[in-house]
Amino acid sequence: MTAESVADGSFSLGVVSPTLLAAEKEEAKSVLTLFLKKQGLSKAVAARTISKSDLFIDHLVSRLHLVHKSWYSVGRKLTTLEIRDALMPYLETLREEYGNILVESVENFPNAPVKEKPAVRVSPLHSTVDSKKLKAVSRVSEAGPEGDLHPQVLYLIELGMDLERIKLITRRFPAFAYYSLEGKIKPVVQFLLDLGVPKSGIPVILTKRPQLCGSSLSGNLIPTMILLEDLGVDKKQWAKVINRCPALLTYSRQKLKSTVDFIYEMGLSAKSIGKILTRCPNIIGYSIEDKLRPTAEYFQSLGVDIAVLLQQCPQSLSLSIEANLKPVTEFFIERGFRMEEIGIMISRYGVLYTLSLKENLIPKWEFFLTMDYDKSELVKFPQYFSYSLEERIKPRYAHVKECGLTVLPNKVLSLSKVLSPSSHAFDKILNKKMKKMLSEEGSTDSNGKG
Repeated sequence: MTAESVADGSFSLGVVSPTLLAAEKEEAKSVLTLFLKKQGLSKAVAARTISKSDLFIDHLVSRLHLVHKSWYSVGRKLTTLEIRDALMPYLETLREEYGNILVESVENFPNAPVKEKPAVRVSPLHSTVDSKKLKAVSRVSEAGPEGDLHPQVLYLIELGMDLERIKLITRRFPAFAYYSLEGKIKPVVQFLLDLGVPKSGIPVILTKRPQLCGSSLSGNLIPTMILLEDLGVDKKQWAKVINRCPALLTYSRQKLKSTVDFIYEMGLSAKSIGKILTRCPNIIGYSIEDKLRPTAEYFQSLGVDIAVLLQQCPQSLSLSIEANLKPVTEFFIERGFRMEEIGIMISRYGVLYTLSLKENLIPKWEFFLTMDYDKSELVKFPQYFSYSLEERIKPRYAHVKECGLTVLPNKVLSLSKVLSPSSHAFDKILNKKMKKMLSEEGSTDSNGKG
C-alpha cells in the first residue's frame, strides 16, 4: 500500500482546528476498529492494530478532507455517520486488494509488506476471477496503439480522477474497465451534471458506485428516479441525495418497495417517507431484517416512537446495536437516568445516539456536573449535547454566573434559555432577568425598611 495523492493532508492542516482534527482521528479509529472486527478480528487484536496505525489513521483523515474539501472550506463539519459512510467503502476496496495482508498493510502504511504467494493450489474459479481483475487493471493502465491511455481513462482523468483511483475501482469492479465511453460513461456523467451534481463531485460518486456507468439511463436510472420522486423525494435535492447515496438509483424496484413498506409499517405518512428518503437515502441500502427492524425494536424497548425518530433522525436506524446503541444506553443508566427518561431524551432529540461518547457525551456530561442544574434538565433539553462545549456551553454559562444570576433554587434560567437563543436574544434575556432581579431586591429592601 502506497500513499496516494489523497494522503497529502496539506489542505486539512491548513483549515481544520487541532481540536476537530483530534476528534476526527478518534472517529477514524472507531471506524477502522469496527471494520477490523467485521473481518473477524477480536477486540484485543483490533485494538493492537489501531495502536500501531497512526500513519494510516492520518491517511484516512486526509481522505476525508480532500473528498469533502468544499464542506470544510465553509465550516461544515462531518457527523459520525458521514465519516463512517465516507471511510467504509474505501476500507472495503483495500480489503479486496490486500486480502490476508490487510492488517499488516495498515500497520506498515505507507509501505505494504510483500505478499508471498501460497504454495496451495488455486481453484479454477479464483484463478478466473484474478485473471479478470488483472486484465481489467491492465486495460486501464496500459497505453493504446498511439501511445495514449484509453479514451475512457483520459476522460475520467479530465473529470478529476487520478490513475490510481481508476485502478482501485477496477480491481473492485472489473467491468468498469470495459464500459463504453460514448454509450455509457458520458451519458451517465451528463445525467448527473444535469441533476445539479458539480463536476468536482463526479469522481467521488463514481468511486463509491462505479455500477452507475453500467446502468441503462432509459431502462433503470430514469425510471427509478421517477419512482422515487413519486414517493416524495425532493426533485430540487437530487444532487445532494446522490452525493449521500450514489447507489440509490441502482437499487431494484423490489428493494425500494420493501424499505418503503417497512417505513409505512413504522407509522409514517407518504409525505414523511419522501422527506426521509431525501434526507437519508442510505436507509434503502440496509437489510430490513438484519439491520432496520432489530434497531427499531431496540429503540422501541426504550419507549421511543419510531415514527417520530425516523422523522427526526432516520440515520439512527443504521447504527449498530452492540457498537453504538448499547454503550450510549449504558452511559446514561450508569449516571442515574431511568429507561423512561432515556426514551424521552431520544424522542426529543433524535440525533442523540449518533453522537460520539468519547468526544461529545462524556466531556459535556462532566462539565454539566459543574453546573447548578439537576440532571432532569437534560431530560427536558437533551439538545444540550448538540452545542459546542468550548464555543457555546462554557462561555454562555460563565456569562450567566458573571451577571450574578443563578439557576438554583429558583431556576432563573433553564438550559434551553441559556443555549438556544442567538447571541443578541441571549443578551436581551440576561438583561431582562437582571432588571427583574434588581427590582425584586429593591422591593425587598423597601418592605424591610417599612
